[in-house]
Amino acid sequence: MSWLGHLNLQYSLDGRRTIALDRHHGPLRVLQRLYPEGETVCHHVLVHPPGGIVGGDVLEINAELASGTHALITTPSATRFYRSAGQPAVQRVRARLEPGTRLEWLPLETIAYRQCVAENRLQFDLAPGAEMMGWDLLALGLPAANEHWDRGHYTQRLELPGVWLEQAVIDAKDRRLLDSPVGWAGRRVLGTLWFAAGTALSTDRRTELLDRARTAIGSSTLANTAGATAPHARTVVVRVLADRVEPAMQLMVAVRNAWRNAAWQLDPHAPRIWHT
Repeated sequence: MSWLGHLNLQYSLDGRRTIALDRHHGPLRVLQRLYPEGETVCHHVLVHPPGGIVGGDVLEINAELASGTHALITTPSATRFYRSAGQPAVQRVRARLEPGTRLEWLPLETIAYRQCVAENRLQFDLAPGAEMMGWDLLALGLPAANEHWDRGHYTQRLELPGVWLEQAVIDAKDRRLLDSPVGWAGRRVLGTLWFAAGTALSTDRRTELLDRARTAIGSSTLANTAGATAPHARTVVVRVLADRVEPAMQLMVAVRNAWRNAAWQLDPHAPRIWHT
């Protein structure tokens, strides 16, 4: 039996407070809405009770952010794509940000299990004056459990329309991609972190974001397999390769915290669910 899950999130202002209306269908819903840093930022924890996505499942998350709102969206555990008999398992995320909004898309890692057939598609539409940071951390297989990703197919698409598009088709049999020094270099964890704006970032802001990211990278054990760049005037991107999820996540958290301070003059305020 396939699961079809839809979750719609609508953020608006009630005075200075960011509030949210959520509507769900199927096994996808909001676990908690929290305000650990005051009423202006709404922390949302999303859950998928079945615990994993299998062939034939489709999960869709749509978020609409009204002007002036600030939402932080995360998950309590990894997103898991399990083995498939042939049909793809699909997750689609789309967010629309009106002017003056801020979004932090910070789910925990995604794990592609052996023999999965998976699609993960993310699209973020930013109006002028809107800003966001987000990340995607993909682990192929479970190296610590000696479960190697030797069979499977994973499609990933990250898009800021008209600004930045990344699309990868990863096949477990593609040794050139996975083992080449110009590909994954034998590692099985890839992290991507980005800061994006609806209008061009000033040279000073873009330079500061790059400098903050590179400082964090230089202090990391993954300094030799991570880097930061600005592929577009509206985007700064950090990429990291690792053998395990934990050090890659630690680096991305460090960069996110530095960017939060540099771009928005906000303290880190890590989501509470990460510490439980």
